[in-house]
Amino acid sequence: MKFDAILIEPRREAMEKAGFWSGKTLLDYFEACLAAQPDARALTAITVTDGGRRDFTWAELDALSWRAAAGLDRLGLGKDDVLACQLSNSWEFIVLYIACRKLGIVFNPVMPIFREHELLFMLRHGEAKAFVVPKIFRHFDHEAMAEGMRPDLPGLEHLIVAGGEGANSFEAALLDPALVVDDTLRARSAALRGDANDVCQLIYTSGTTGEPKGVMHTANTMYSNLVAYAARLGLGAQDRILMASPMAHQTGFMYGFLLPVMLGARMVLMDSWDKDLGARLIASEGVTFTMASTPFLMDLATAVEAGGADMSSLRIFLCAGTAIPGPLVERAHAILGAKVISAWGMTENGAVTVVAPTDPDARSVHTDGFVLPGMELQIRGADGVPVPPGHEGELYVRGCSNFVGYLKRPQWNSTDAQGWFDTGDIARMDAAGYIRICGRSKDVIIRGAENIPVVEVEALLYRHPAVHQVAIVAYPDERLGERACAFIVPKPGQRLDFAGMIAFLEGQHLAKQYFPERLELRETLPATASGKIQKFALRNALKAEYEASRAAMT
Repeated sequence: MKFDAILIEPRREAMEKAGFWSGKTLLDYFEACLAAQPDARALTAITVTDGGRRDFTWAELDALSWRAAAGLDRLGLGKDDVLACQLSNSWEFIVLYIACRKLGIVFNPVMPIFREHELLFMLRHGEAKAFVVPKIFRHFDHEAMAEGMRPDLPGLEHLIVAGGEGANSFEAALLDPALVVDDTLRARSAALRGDANDVCQLIYTSGTTGEPKGVMHTANTMYSNLVAYAARLGLGAQDRILMASPMAHQTGFMYGFLLPVMLGARMVLMDSWDKDLGARLIASEGVTFTMASTPFLMDLATAVEAGGADMSSLRIFLCAGTAIPGPLVERAHAILGAKVISAWGMTENGAVTVVAPTDPDARSVHTDGFVLPGMELQIRGADGVPVPPGHEGELYVRGCSNFVGYLKRPQWNSTDAQGWFDTGDIARMDAAGYIRICGRSKDVIIRGAENIPVVEVEALLYRHPAVHQVAIVAYPDERLGERACAFIVPKPGQRLDFAGMIAFLEGQHLAKQYFPERLELRETLPATASGKIQKFALRNALKAEYEASRAAMT
């Protein structure tokens, strides 16, 4: 595969001179851990369904990854070949990525919930030469699905199945005791592993609109983010990091895997989320840090409140992806004792803004943090000119952790000649430099020339005791242009009607112009693989309904 990573060279000299691109790769950090503490526990991997547990030292991970590298080498994979991986958070995932880097193989993690529609596009577009899947995960037969896709994937040479049987099983293909790790393989590794400006990760965006985009990252782009992130949060080798968010998503991959290896800290992985087990693991393993979306925080607080697990080790729970309701921050802090911290970022650049642990809790409720070193922000008005503090506009970012391009789609890179990347988000910045994400550029509701603050209204509705999930989107209106509709998933056993919603918002003292003018109750809302609500699908449904009603009147 030839990677069109055209966004490296325009900033290489500046990033290296400033020290943001250090030139270190995963293998540099991993080998430092191996030299310093070979017999220390590096990884605890938990299988939630059966309570299975595997523990590994740094030396054990090294030995397994060398054997897996020998297996990949035997299969003919090498530098710049793409290996797609649909494994959950598991020890096999960790071993496989380290092995891939020893041979310069580009790793393409894909979400376990993806099925044929998503996978056929990604594996074709990414020219995957090998595909690694679990035999069964969450009662679904991934091997059967992958085998069924093979006639439509002529470029896919190898299917490897974790937990499978026969020659294509993970154990036979990559962990065969007969595989030889000798000086010849180590010499090949030295020649193939490449440097920190090589593409090492290909990861697809969630695809909230249109075709998924293949985001390319290098060790320099990812680690420049992680160094600043760890410094902001005060993380170090003494930390124990729990990750239940999927490692096929950047949250799990960067902050549950790359981060602890960089720090020399211990990883605790859950292959799926279970709030009660998560609480017990934090207590038993002395977990100090975790990062996940708001529902995980809600669940953990509920589990601890009910079961009383000891949370004294947990220092920080970082939430990203959506605004954190104020009442949840207060409740979680009271129950867990941990600092709840908000952040904002994207697949394309990792976490860009993060609240500091020394900031008051209100910063995590009302902002998404301030920019990390090495990154810059601009908030621009419709005329392209930066707006003053307190004004909303389109959010642009540039700097060390921005991705190096969309694979085979350079026309979509959304990066100008000065290096500014158009995030597609609407934000505002306060006088202290803290930002607040106010919505997407295609998620703005303009009702009679009045912009409705969608995120703020949603945050208020999340406080309603009957609301489990909410999304506010625009629907067409002849007189006002747009009105707001609230799609709500009630909590089990709870009821909510339009009058009750309005009465609640009145009690929150929200301007009446911002009230949703329609309520749609749903059992579920359409979502991407990473859990983001697909508002475009809700908007499209309302638009189709509107157009059908107009057609019926003519």
